[in-house]
Amino acid sequence: MAKRIACVDVSAWYGKTKAIEDVSMVIEPKSITALIGPSGCGKSTFLRTLNRMHEVQPRTRVEGRITLDDVDVYGPGVDPVSVRRTIGMVFQRANPFPTMSIYDNVASGLKLNGVKKKSELDAAVERSLQGANLWREVSTRLNRPGAGLSGGQQQRLCIARAIAVEPEVLLMDEPCSALDPISTLAIEDLMIELKDSYTIVIVTHNMQQAARVSDTTGFFTIDGPGTPGRLVEIDSTPKIFSNPTEKRTEDYITGRFG
Repeated sequence: MAKRIACVDVSAWYGKTKAIEDVSMVIEPKSITALIGPSGCGKSTFLRTLNRMHEVQPRTRVEGRITLDDVDVYGPGVDPVSVRRTIGMVFQRANPFPTMSIYDNVASGLKLNGVKKKSELDAAVERSLQGANLWREVSTRLNRPGAGLSGGQQQRLCIARAIAVEPEVLLMDEPCSALDPISTLAIEDLMIELKDSYTIVIVTHNMQQAARVSDTTGFFTIDGPGTPGRLVEIDSTPKIFSNPTEKRTEDYITGRFG
């Protein structure tokens, strides 16, 4: 069941540098929320706070409150690994495990979670590859290296790997930035299909992509060099792109800055 995320006054640091400040938003289930804004405004940092990936790096910290269906993901006793299992991540560059087959790439998370029965693994691998619109292309070569696929196929393989463990939220950090236009459209079509089952948050520099795929768009920016990123405005995507409330949002979307 896709889940709702609520963020209140979320700030994050790298050492003494504050990367984002007081970000508050609600991310509705079974929807796509796009985060846009100039480079360095904290979009990816914010994305990583949602599943506690930010704290994997040394000397980082997060303040504020992030809840997943009213459960505080940073609450005492909450296991970060469990959070990352529930809130999956797809990175900017496809990162299949290079020494693993297509099959083992998809099954890797399940095996880590203790699934050993081959029939269960087989079913999950097929289900996940079908969910990522990749099954028909690779079903006859599951034992070949995942790294041997094309760039677009590798990214869909990474999506299959992420959904194999049945998360409820999918975070995507510029998943199409390294892809050609045809592969990009395939990933966009896939995102629209996946939102029937998942809550999806995507960081993108491609405003046309945000307009095409998302239901809601949030605009981040910084006030100047060395200042933390802030959420300027979040609203329905049609409103953000046609009639934003904030002039800074309009200036960015129309290309006057950023």
